[in-house]
Amino acid sequence: MKATPPAAPTGVAVPARPAGEKEPLWRDVVGDVLRGERLAQERTLKDVADAARISMPYLSELERGRKEASSEVLAAAARALGLGLPDLLSLAQTRLAGLPRVRPARASYQGEVRLAA
Repeated sequence: MKATPPAAPTGVAVPARPAGEKEPLWRDVVGDVLRGERLAQERTLKDVADAARISMPYLSELERGRKEASSEVLAAAARALGLGLPDLLSLAQTRLAGLPRVRPARASYQGEVRLAA
């Protein structure tokens, strides 16, 4: 019996991959998301690694897709970037699905809020 691929969730368009194109590796996608968020925040590897309490070379290897990180390490790296683990996974899923990138709203804003009258 031939196995059929799982159906996409209702309402989500999944683009077909061109013939011969390899599926992306999870570690590459997560690494791209981590690096993209770090660069968008104009932060250094050292700054984020220190905040996550992981070594700078290890964070660099994560960003380059050279290492498979545990969920604890991914959560620490996400928190260091002001994201929750669900945010990191959502961004990675969005990239995997080929949908437009949308950064999740952050609830941890530490600055001053001013309302206009």
